[in-house]
Amino acid sequence: MKIREFGVERWMDLYENRCELNLAETCVESLTIGELLRIAGKEEALLAEILPMKLTYGAIDGSERLRANIASLYDTQRVPNVLITHGAISANALVYETLIEPGDHVISVLPTYQQHYSIPESYGANVDILRLREENGFLPDLDELRRLVTAKTRVIAINNPNNPTGSLMDRAFLEQLVDIARSCGAYLLNDEVYRGTDQHGNGFTASVADLYENGISTGSMSKTWSLAGLRVGWVAAGTDVIARVRTHRDYNTISVGMLNDLLASIALENRRDLLARNHGILRTNLALLDRWVEAEPALSYVKPKSGTTALVRVDVDMSSRDFCVALVEKTGVMFTPGSALDIEGYVRIGYANATEVLEKGLARVSGFLKDLARR
Repeated sequence: MKIREFGVERWMDLYENRCELNLAETCVESLTIGELLRIAGKEEALLAEILPMKLTYGAIDGSERLRANIASLYDTQRVPNVLITHGAISANALVYETLIEPGDHVISVLPTYQQHYSIPESYGANVDILRLREENGFLPDLDELRRLVTAKTRVIAINNPNNPTGSLMDRAFLEQLVDIARSCGAYLLNDEVYRGTDQHGNGFTASVADLYENGISTGSMSKTWSLAGLRVGWVAAGTDVIARVRTHRDYNTISVGMLNDLLASIALENRRDLLARNHGILRTNLALLDRWVEAEPALSYVKPKSGTTALVRVDVDMSSRDFCVALVEKTGVMFTPGSALDIEGYVRIGYANATEVLEKGLARVSGFLKDLARR
């Protein structure tokens, strides 16, 4: 099986451990174990919970405790509807491995996480791209989607909230997508790793797993929950899909680590305080980013409504990759070039770091842009 190089992951590997200020980061400022335990009030109590643990493989599908906590993030999902995976990256890959056969038709939005078009393409599917455009606020054109679906459409893949644009489909919009998927019997796969990061309200929009009998939601502890290092993700779907995905999962994953499972449970059991922390970071930092973009004549964007990243148009006489390479080498600030996401002319900025990191990084980029303008 041949598959394209994963553009954004190769870019991150090149620079994320060499840059000084990582504004390519996509997780809300990561928690230390100490910070998590302070939020949970378990600084002293955790040892009592882990010392009796026998370090076997643990629950293969994920502990009932963790699956129940994840199910509670949805309106209609229950423990049997949730399967734990090694991050959302594994959840997405397993869904495609389970559902896609050569000759199937898949529709994926773009920009999005590259898994959603490169993996089905590698399995021999016919993949149509539904491009997200600035003039539509980076939301899918539903009339265009209706023209793309056929009787052979197997999966429609979306990413809501969207990476990298921060666009957000609300419940009413998602219900229209469900109607289109239902019209051809397609699965609607929604990569929901940024669910919970909305700029308003409680941070959560509707999930397709709750809206559609063939809706599949993937998620993780990484972005919204600041715990990427746990490598805990999940699939939430109907029990028939879960059973089929489980069969494939048995061949490449036994279980996630027992301590990872436990720490993820502790985080979700203290979601109110954890979300208060993270919403504070997200909403403070996006306001800061918005003022900065407004003040930079070479930059423009559609302001994100959710997520942790913004897709910013850059009006300079160089490719997005050359811009980002020069930026990191001269200033130590790391962005992600749009070319790594198959969309040229833009950069992706992660704004969910510690506020002081964002402020320092953006100030350096302003100096870099001034130098470019003087040339």
